[in-house]
Amino acid sequence: MATYKEIYGSTIEVVTSDPENPVTGQIWYNSTDNVVKGAAATTAGAWATANSRNAAIRHFYGTGNVSTTITAGGQNTPGAQSGVTEIFDGTSWTEVSDLNTARAYAGMSGDSTAALAFSGQPVASSGALTELWNGSGWTEVNDLNTARLSATGTGSSTSALAIGGNNAVGTRQSVTEQWNGTSWTEVNDLNTARSKASSQGTVTAALAFSGEVPPQTAVTESWNGTSWTEVNDLNSVKESSGSTAGSDYTSVLIFGGYTGSVTGQTEQWNGTNWTEVADLGTARYALGGSGSGSTSALAFGGTPPNNVTTTEQWTGAGAPLTVTFTDS
Repeated sequence: MATYKEIYGSTIEVVTSDPENPVTGQIWYNSTDNVVKGAAATTAGAWATANSRNAAIRHFYGTGNVSTTITAGGQNTPGAQSGVTEIFDGTSWTEVSDLNTARAYAGMSGDSTAALAFSGQPVASSGALTELWNGSGWTEVNDLNTARLSATGTGSSTSALAIGGNNAVGTRQSVTEQWNGTSWTEVNDLNTARSKASSQGTVTAALAFSGEVPPQTAVTESWNGTSWTEVNDLNSVKESSGSTAGSDYTSVLIFGGYTGSVTGQTEQWNGTNWTEVADLGTARYALGGSGSGSTSALAFGGTPPNNVTTTEQWTGAGAPLTVTFTDS
């Protein structure tokens, strides 16, 4: 019989008093009370339909939270690069000024008032390009050191990471670069080279997960500001997925993507393990995502296989409730 550690990747912690802020699914042994306890959600997380985007786009990223999200670029039809930029204000989408260089597969960081877009397809002309959004328009700034497409990004407009991607001949990259508000500096590589991954966090604490090696991967890596360490895998291999893009890498959602077929699967990271939760209403891949963590997120665009404008909003589970395990 498998042990708890073999199934979940961690042991049951022994404590003298209950944790002050347990996360849903956390289990511990209270040696004072001589019982095993855990944290259960009071409500389940769920997706609900929100107002649709204006442009049907795929192969793009978004960044921000559910009340201040920005998306830029992508493909409006197979092979046709787009510079379209849209902002979600918590209720509806508005088209604003386009990128200076139309491209798909660009990484992003920041929010609708200050954002960064970098890398993209075609690699020869767009792979190193970086543009800065100031709330009203885009300005080209210093290039990445390594040109690529399908790099994932996380952080802000002044402090960001560009992670992985493809070079011009399709070789998957492990390169990680850090943006300081002016220029990019190469830092330590991912352990697993990949493109079309997802990420969340800051330049000092981040998570990179999923992607195409190929084939699709479930590998998750944690960044401590200096180097990457592999941690517990996703339950399902996937790529071309959206994910939340917030400041807390211990609270993450990944949704949709391609697992060998188009999926609406959603998984939630609690800082240690991934747990499958409620699926998207519309299964899709090559979609965009934003949000503040596993409690609040947006999923938008993508293709199932025709490009869609569909937007869905995630409301996470309620605050965990401490329960005591019994033998009955």
